[in-house]
Amino acid sequence: MTQFPEFEVIPAVDMQDSEVVQLVQGERGTEKRYGDPVEAARRWVDAGARTLHLVDLDGAFEGERANASAVEAVVEAVDVPIQLGGGIRTAADALSLLDRGVDRVILGTAAVENPDIVRTISDERPGSVVVSLDAKGDEVVVSGWTEGTGLDPVAAAERYEELGAGAILFTDVDVEGKLEGVRTERIERLADAVEIPVVASGGVASLDDVRACREAGAAAVVVGTALYEGAFTLAAAMDA
Repeated sequence: MTQFPEFEVIPAVDMQDSEVVQLVQGERGTEKRYGDPVEAARRWVDAGARTLHLVDLDGAFEGERANASAVEAVVEAVDVPIQLGGGIRTAADALSLLDRGVDRVILGTAAVENPDIVRTISDERPGSVVVSLDAKGDEVVVSGWTEGTGLDPVAAAERYEELGAGAILFTDVDVEGKLEGVRTERIERLADAVEIPVVASGGVASLDDVRACREAGAAAVVVGTALYEGAFTLAAAMDA
């Protein structure tokens, strides 16, 4: 069940070629590498993380999960809830991951191409589906943020809530990885439109950005580059 009883700061463990990376605006070739996923996961859990956000970036771009062994190693290494996205394209794959220790599956491209997949998985495992609405401008993008869909994020969020999604992950691609701050008006629009939790992502550069996401109505915020680059500590963000 997707629950955020209090505001959470969730460290990102994005994987490419079985290494932790952070991309700027999701573009290949902009990555900066941060080492072994298991070491990163343990680091964040030791620092107090209550949830980890894992993304198979190769899977997101190619449509087929390529970092399965790294994901499995992280699941075995830590004892906190894990939400996983990237390359999950079928209900069977999602349910298999849930059976093997992943707590929430993140669906982006699959949910756009086949919205009923959200209901199918949610009927089996209520609250386990997080629908990823990644936006460039006011348009949802898919396939590793390379293809436009024509969908408005707010309208899409309302639809997926009706289909049983447990939460919405909203990534502001225009500011992702740039360490230039968040745009709270977009988060606020989504949070006001749906009853399910909205998890914000993209642009967090300071503790003020963390606070701003909370004040905009987000139930949690995913933080990547700012943590890896030492802009602030996870403990400080959680205190904020």
